[in-house]
Amino acid sequence: MVSDWRKELKELYLPSSKEVSVVDVPKMRFLMVDGEGAPGSETMGECFGALYTISYGAKFAIKKKDAKKDFKVFPAEGLWWMNDDGSFEMGKKDRWKWTIMVAQPDQVTKESVEEVRAQAMKKKDNPLLSEVRFEEFIEGKAAQIMHIGPYDEEGPNIEKIHKLILSLGKKPSGKHHEIYLSDPGRVPSDKCKTVVRQPFK
Repeated sequence: MVSDWRKELKELYLPSSKEVSVVDVPKMRFLMVDGEGAPGSETMGECFGALYTISYGAKFAIKKKDAKKDFKVFPAEGLWWMNDDGSFEMGKKDRWKWTIMVAQPDQVTKESVEEVRAQAMKKKDNPLLSEVRFEEFIEGKAAQIMHIGPYDEEGPNIEKIHKLILSLGKKPSGKHHEIYLSDPGRVPSDKCKTVVRQPFK
């Protein structure tokens, strides 16, 4: 049976769009690329391209060796910040810093990533292929909600998340986290689904 994050990690990736939920995010492994600047830049496009090239390359390589280890590729995710405390200001997008990443199942190893990267760099002219790194990431306790609509309209849902965190007697920690469940090139902006998450302590 194909490993499917929608079923196995439903709590983390498919939260309610009506209310904020609290999750305990375990240690996970990701392919990551760092950058800065406003969303939608050419560099960010190359970033997504590099991450998906390696993610799908690993999937098909593993499936070819053993079909029982096949898996659904995870959606892209983004960590966003501007200041040292992990916060950012909505009106200063050109100063945002970001890490775009794609989670990887256990069957993907550093060795398989390097094999796929080497093959991809021979075929594709994407400078960010060499920048992709494979790392563990521990987020821990976090509050999240499903945002449906344009990215620029996340504000009210972000406020809901922070209000819940404060009601628990906690404070935000770490970076604003988004999980992109919809392809904005194929789905109308008012129907795009994005998990908005904020870790706390």
